[in-house]
Amino acid sequence: MTDAIVSLQGVSVRYGAVQALTDVSLELPAGRIVGLLGVNGSGKSSLFGAVMGTVPIESGRIRLFGGEPAAARKRNLVSYVPQSEAVDWDFPLSVWDVVMMGRYGRMGPTRRPRAEDREATERALQRVGLLDLASRQIGELSGGQRKRVFVARGVAQEASLLLLDEPFAGVDKGSERTIIELLHGLRDEGKAILVSTHDLAGVPELCDEVVLLQRRVLFQGSPADALAPETLALAFGGGVAVTG
Repeated sequence: MTDAIVSLQGVSVRYGAVQALTDVSLELPAGRIVGLLGVNGSGKSSLFGAVMGTVPIESGRIRLFGGEPAAARKRNLVSYVPQSEAVDWDFPLSVWDVVMMGRYGRMGPTRRPRAEDREATERALQRVGLLDLASRQIGELSGGQRKRVFVARGVAQEASLLLLDEPFAGVDKGSERTIIELLHGLRDEGKAILVSTHDLAGVPELCDEVVLLQRRVLFQGSPADALAPETLALAFGGGVAVTG
């Protein structure tokens, strides 16, 4: 029995003639931030989808919290922040409403917020620095603020495993700093965090461990070893520079 929060063993994913993942094995323990690095099309989103159950696996096995993934998701133990949200930004939905969605799985069939749901939503907005914008229509926010709202939705869910697909894409430096500090805080609380990113320069500060993916796991280890030129070349080819 493993104590890993996430365990993938020989997982492969195929879309018709396209092999998205091949024999992927990795583990993610509690209290760690693992960065998932790879070029576009390397299978990062497919890996997230496989863990979330939205992408069927061709072979292999996925375990969450030592059991079946569906059971963990049903217990609201897993939160996912996708790379882009399918949102009608003109829809009259407030920042508060979006974050409260993270509580839906805990409300029961009526989805009537209780005091604890409102408190969790308020705490999440405080942690991303957006409580003062709670009543603002979501479409009125900047790109970085919108991303922080959806991260807050995951925080409000109070999941033990957080999956974030490119949370820093298109965000301003202030929002990036807020998200990094939040993820560090969640890690220190014992959460397990898997985050994909293209920001190689920010990896040493953000991550405790790095996985290089190119349809299969090419490397798993420390950020320093992952960012060595000869290691990066495995996933990105030659000529990759990491600048601070």
